[in-house]
Amino acid sequence: MPKTAFITGATSGFGAACARRFAQDGWRLILCGRRLERLNTLRDQLATVVPVYAFPLDVRDEGAVNAAVAALPAEFAEVDLLLNNAGLALGLEPAHRCDMQDWETMIDTNIKGLLYCTRALLPGMVARQRGHVINIGSVAGNYPYPGGNVYGGTKAFVKQFSRNLRADLLGTRVRVTNIEPGMAESEFSLVRFKGDDGKAAQVYQNVQPLQPEDIADTVFWVATRPEHVNINRMELMPVCQAFAPFAISREG
Repeated sequence: MPKTAFITGATSGFGAACARRFAQDGWRLILCGRRLERLNTLRDQLATVVPVYAFPLDVRDEGAVNAAVAALPAEFAEVDLLLNNAGLALGLEPAHRCDMQDWETMIDTNIKGLLYCTRALLPGMVARQRGHVINIGSVAGNYPYPGGNVYGGTKAFVKQFSRNLRADLLGTRVRVTNIEPGMAESEFSLVRFKGDDGKAAQVYQNVQPLQPEDIADTVFWVATRPEHVNINRMELMPVCQAFAPFAISREG
């Protein structure tokens, strides 16, 4: 029987690319996101290949998440893979100049939204003794950079939460993986700079960043390892990116 993947933030970037990659292998797809028109377009494209159930969802709304999971049609109810992809970065200002609402939005989406979806679907996986939670983290959860303050903090949470899930799930057949991409060309920077095309374009100027399809291939590979194999975490960056040197201020 085909497996079923539940993908959050499926309307663009990594989420849409992952949906297409899993469809190629015949997986049933549960797709959700906030932009209904894009969601419907993706659903219509993939429904010619595999069964697709799509619905609008803001993962920050715990009640909506729980209601959506409870309302899954019978043929989609047994979820094999939860891909916690929905997330965002907002702003690049230092902490003392940041917009508190931006901080709260990142926390509500990157942390609380991931928690709501995981908590809603995990009991079923444990009861069935099969399943996989794949979280999209970031290298920002491992390495600091100026302006990464709360975004990096949320991704560090994702990393540690993924590790703790593995500890909690010992003795079950449920797997957990944290995927940690570096620079990747998607709508990430456009969202971070609140629609400023010029600033977003500068991020990728004269470099070859990762593409959403690179992340989708990675997620698919992790998800299709033999069932006794758990990939705990995977960090990947484009060749053009490396670790920053220590910063030193010589201004007194």
